[in-house]
Amino acid sequence: MALAVSLLVAGLVLLTLGADRFVVAAARISNRLGLSTVLIGALVVGLGTSAPELLVSVLAAGRGEVDLAIGNVIGSNTANMTLVLGASALVAPIVSKLHTIRREGFLMFISLVVISVLLWDLGLVRWEGVVLAIAMVPAAFLLIWWSPSDAGTPVADMVPGDGRWRGPVRREAAIGLGTLAVTLVGAELLVRGASHLAEEAGISSAFVGLVIVSVGTSLPELATSIAAARRGETDLVLGNVLGSNLFNTFAVGGLAGLVGPGVVDAGFRNALGFMLIAGVVSGLFVITGSRLARWEGAVLLAIFLGFVAIAV
Repeated sequence: MALAVSLLVAGLVLLTLGADRFVVAAARISNRLGLSTVLIGALVVGLGTSAPELLVSVLAAGRGEVDLAIGNVIGSNTANMTLVLGASALVAPIVSKLHTIRREGFLMFISLVVISVLLWDLGLVRWEGVVLAIAMVPAAFLLIWWSPSDAGTPVADMVPGDGRWRGPVRREAAIGLGTLAVTLVGAELLVRGASHLAEEAGISSAFVGLVIVSVGTSLPELATSIAAARRGETDLVLGNVLGSNLFNTFAVGGLAGLVGPGVVDAGFRNALGFMLIAGVVSGLFVITGSRLARWEGAVLLAIFLGFVAIAV
């Protein structure tokens, strides 16, 4: 038991630290290479904060831990819409343009519906993984296409590695590769620790994936969103959640289905239903007045606790 918990904690620490510094390195290099703020925000930051989910789910699927892999996707999506948005709203009300919420929010909700339909039969086969993975391409294209009409967030506000950075690109590239490796090691330790914990403590792999691992892999989104809320960059909070969920559903879910298709626990139907409810409630909250108030953030946190309760 002690070994399993140690592996789990070590994995979470390495994942969080590695992914955070990887995003900084990627944003700095992208900025120095002249890539637009749109590309940095929509793809680099979004993909970077989803790197833990990607690595954990693919490694788990490769080890035959289908419940862990898919549970991580469902749990992370739900945590992003409840825990991350709720905690950020308690720091500062989340405000955004109504057309941005409608477009990107609707696209994200469609992705949740798609993966729910594919998983409703309690299985994910390889062709379904292909469908999800391919769907990431037009989704990314739409994010880039829509972004010029949205309020731009300066690179300096996106990540600690701001637009004023003028260091050597080669050194930052080496740091980026190194932190990506650290993230990969953290993901491996997390999967091993979670698997051992499920076996030794008699906890289902579904619960471990839906709650313990998913919350751990959502820490980069949580840290980034709370920091953005404290700076008043609430557009970034919504963008981070919407982009991360799209990557989780299409890219992470798709690759997991390609690497390790299989059958999932019957309790996943309840989890999928909760994920869709979280999407509807958070969407309605944000659309009403184009803002997410503190009391609404508290309701989202209560929904997250309810999700944990049903996962048990």
